[in-house]
Amino acid sequence: MSTYCSIAPGHPVHHAYHASEYGFPQRGEAVLFERLVLEIMQAGLSWEIVLKRRDGMRAAFQGFDVDRIAVLGAEEQAALLANPAIIRNKLKVAAIIENAKRIQALRASHGGFANWLDAHHPRDKAAWVKLFKSSFLFTGGEIVGEFLMSLGYLPGAHAADCPVAAEIAAIGAPWQRSAATQP
Repeated sequence: MSTYCSIAPGHPVHHAYHASEYGFPQRGEAVLFERLVLEIMQAGLSWEIVLKRRDGMRAAFQGFDVDRIAVLGAEEQAALLANPAIIRNKLKVAAIIENAKRIQALRASHGGFANWLDAHHPRDKAAWVKLFKSSFLFTGGEIVGEFLMSLGYLPGAHAADCPVAAEIAAIGAPWQRSAATQP
């Protein structure tokens, strides 16, 4: 069975994401929102399609600026759904706009999205999925699991023998830090 670590290195679409983003801890709100958007958009599709449309989504979703997306109305949503540069799914686009509003609310309750993640870490995947389902739209098990692995909150982004795993270990992903403090 192929793993992402066996197919991504050298691949024209997957290489850069695998080598420099996947599994690396991030704190910036736009980066966190982008990862959530990409994972939502990936549901039912291949990751390669998402990565190929990433630049189009970055432009359409205004650099993944939460404040700019949270205020989009029906006309802007219709324009997004007509934009061939993104994945055009009405439920996904509506969820992304609503999730931007929910991320704004996390600023008041937790000081931001990254702080909200930190406040609930560590958890196992099932507990994370339950939390995300009660906090956001369109966040099933695969979406939540991949989102959290992509940011280092859950293990499994890279095979143990993948050179990128060693880079992440040197930085110390959140899951590694919490594992070190477990008895």
